[in-house]
Amino acid sequence: MSQKSNIHFDISERKILLRIFDIVAVFTVLYGLGALFDFDYFVINLEHWVWSIVLGFYLTIFATIFELYNLQKASKFEIVVQNIILTSSVTVLIYLLTPFFTPELPENRLQIVYFYIAVNLALFIWRYAYIVLISAPRFYKRVLLVANAPQIDEIVRSLQKSDPNYKVVGFINTDTINYEPKEESDLQEFALTNVAKTIAEQTISEIVVAASQDDGITVYLYNQLISLLENGVPIREYTQVYEEITHRVPVQHVDKDFYRYFPFSRSNQNKLYLFFHRVLDLILSIIGLTFGLLISPFIIIGNIFANRGPVFYTQMRVGRNGKHFKIYKLRSMVVDAEKYGAQFADKKDTRITGFGRFLRRSRFDEIPQFINVIKGNMSVIGPRPERPVFVKELSEKIPFYEIRHIIKPGVTGWAQVNANYGSSQEDALEKLQYDLYYIKKRSFFLDISIVIKTLSTIIFFRGQ
Repeated sequence: MSQKSNIHFDISERKILLRIFDIVAVFTVLYGLGALFDFDYFVINLEHWVWSIVLGFYLTIFATIFELYNLQKASKFEIVVQNIILTSSVTVLIYLLTPFFTPELPENRLQIVYFYIAVNLALFIWRYAYIVLISAPRFYKRVLLVANAPQIDEIVRSLQKSDPNYKVVGFINTDTINYEPKEESDLQEFALTNVAKTIAEQTISEIVVAASQDDGITVYLYNQLISLLENGVPIREYTQVYEEITHRVPVQHVDKDFYRYFPFSRSNQNKLYLFFHRVLDLILSIIGLTFGLLISPFIIIGNIFANRGPVFYTQMRVGRNGKHFKIYKLRSMVVDAEKYGAQFADKKDTRITGFGRFLRRSRFDEIPQFINVIKGNMSVIGPRPERPVFVKELSEKIPFYEIRHIIKPGVTGWAQVNANYGSSQEDALEKLQYDLYYIKKRSFFLDISIVIKTLSTIIFFRGQ
């Protein structure tokens, strides 16, 4: 069977493409600036190769912090413009302030302005080209879904929300129940009589199977899928696709055979990784507590006038292996916040004081938790520790919730930098999916990614 060509880029390919061409675009414009005009501050040659390496490194780091590699935002030009300005401004500033690794400041200070304009111009041109060309519908990955009717809306929503270039064109219903969309949708339903014809006519890039033989895949459909696989059509299982696109583990689709889905990271038992992880914990905790001491006068004054009560508070939380410990925080709620019993905080919680809301959004309220990290109750990175009453309640309602306790809880984590505010059972499920992904994929590079994303959260004032 000959399949019509359908070019598309996967998530990892687009992120690599963005990183490479950000650097290529900037270097190209700077090289052209030097060749056409009297510009000698930044020279690209073998003699000064370190200058280029350092600029590329700074650009990549700050572009990550200011979310230029967030694919949902990379396709929206108005957001990209803002993030480009932030990225180029900080990159150029830090580049100018590190003359040991970078060129000395030029006598003609206008060259600094040209340098800054060139970096912005290069990124603007390339990112506009990306939005117009790469993010265009002709490069979408066109997907055919094989699933039961009740699951279709949820699956399509979760996949397309996480990857704007992932287009579920239609589905094959393996259920005896007819599909009824919960909201307006352009999804097409295809018959299972000739799947090969559907693939060819719709230029399908991939088939995602979210049903098993027990759930309605007949021998007839199964044989068609095998034939398509033999002819080079990619066919993937839904939980694998979900995890790859959303960076979450879909626990609601795992059933009870969780060992099949959770081959936990070897880093959880790797002594070298755990040693460096602990060293990172101590270094970041010392930095965090030092920063806390520097801003403590401001915190004390704000607490006296706006919070009116104790500066700190302690609360019992569940740690590694289910052991309880006292967590330290700066108080952000009124003194008698739980006079009616324990309850989840929500985004517009009236118990949070005005100054407390600032502490939460800036993440300053969590600075005392570095004491917990030094004591060994917590790590800087890990699942957020929850209260015993909520753990008991959520463990009864959400499958595999207790698994998040096999590692130390963290001050920040994969769920904190990706998930919504945890004020409901649905939010708790989403955060659990992120926590399990971290436990499953735990590594030094993922830890660094979380630290960088946490900086983004603080800079954009998105604390909760």
